[in-house]
Amino acid sequence: MSQYPKAFIYDLDGVITDTAEFHFLAWQKLAEGIDITIDRQFNEQLKGISRLESLERILALEPSMLSLSSDEKQRLANQKNNHYLELVESVNTDDILPGIEQLLRENKEHQMKIALGSASNNAKNIVDRLGLTHYFDYIVDASQVKKGKPDPETFTTAADFLGVPYEECIGIEDAEAGVEAINGAFMFSVGVGAVEQLAQADYLVANTSELVFDEIIKRYIEKRTIS
Repeated sequence: MSQYPKAFIYDLDGVITDTAEFHFLAWQKLAEGIDITIDRQFNEQLKGISRLESLERILALEPSMLSLSSDEKQRLANQKNNHYLELVESVNTDDILPGIEQLLRENKEHQMKIALGSASNNAKNIVDRLGLTHYFDYIVDASQVKKGKPDPETFTTAADFLGVPYEECIGIEDAEAGVEAINGAFMFSVGVGAVEQLAQADYLVANTSELVFDEIIKRYIEKRTIS
């Protein structure tokens, strides 16, 4: 095994850009339409998981809604997505989170593969709006996996396409489910956020501006040396 990583796999929301508020507003609007109330605290449960699983958690707040047919649930999920797409029309290069483009640039300079592993079906559209598509060798979205995060499939699918052994990949996530998925793939996990949610990350930073290439590589090498 090489001492250095060969690939970086990024989550999208909360790492590359922050459309979490758009997701919350879209879910809130949908929930209001079926007489369910959700707040930002509840919305934390929806980070990093699939659209249908998010819907199930919202419907569980009103147990009578759980008997809806699969077709009706899909209709509601599509309705939420339409709300979300209206909101993300405003996304542009100004919405790239601090430090991210510099990190992507350094990945390229060191000839490392770069992939995106997102729970969003809209990942490609958003990355394009951010003007970052040219950095990515591969993009995995929810349509390409059978099991969403915290299952490792999103990250292993990306690594398999890139042809990189899992243990030579670094995954970057801001959600507990995402860090669990990276760890489950036996990759090196970098968490962005609070220790309360992301204590299982191999390396943790408070925000994206602290994602410094040399420090990440140093921590990766230290972990592999110990292992």
